[in-house]
Amino acid sequence: MTIRQVHEMFPTVKARDLEGKDVTLPAAFEGERNLVAVAFRREQQSLVDSWAAWCEARAAADPGFRFYEVPVIDRVWKPVRKMIDGGMASAVGKPAVLRRTLTVYGDVSRLTTPLGIVDRSTVALFLVDRSGAVCWTGSGRFEEGEANDLERAALLA
Repeated sequence: MTIRQVHEMFPTVKARDLEGKDVTLPAAFEGERNLVAVAFRREQQSLVDSWAAWCEARAAADPGFRFYEVPVIDRVWKPVRKMIDGGMASAVGKPAVLRRTLTVYGDVSRLTTPLGIVDRSTVALFLVDRSGAVCWTGSGRFEEGEANDLERAALLA
């Protein structure tokens, strides 16, 4: 996992939750502190899921903390968005997870370039505050040490 402290802004992009509600990021992030897991491939879901239990426990202890999954899908797939999102929604089933999963279809570089994502072979993680500022970044599977670094960053955000 890669970790760095940053103070960039999360880019403005259109997304849709798995309940079908259109939103704009980062304005749709509801927490004071939001961990955003950006994924590029279906097989990265296990990496995102590895963070879920820790994030849910953190959110239970800290009402200002939220967790979001943001699958980023190339614009070539936008015509079949309803089918792809529908498949994800039926696999998920839980209303809370449907609302926190925000799919972005389009030019992938609209997220990767401003966020400095150079490796799409793993998930990228961003702690985003209420203003949209990125306060911490990481990548990959959950690891206790990185979670501790994230928690320290969340306390400062």
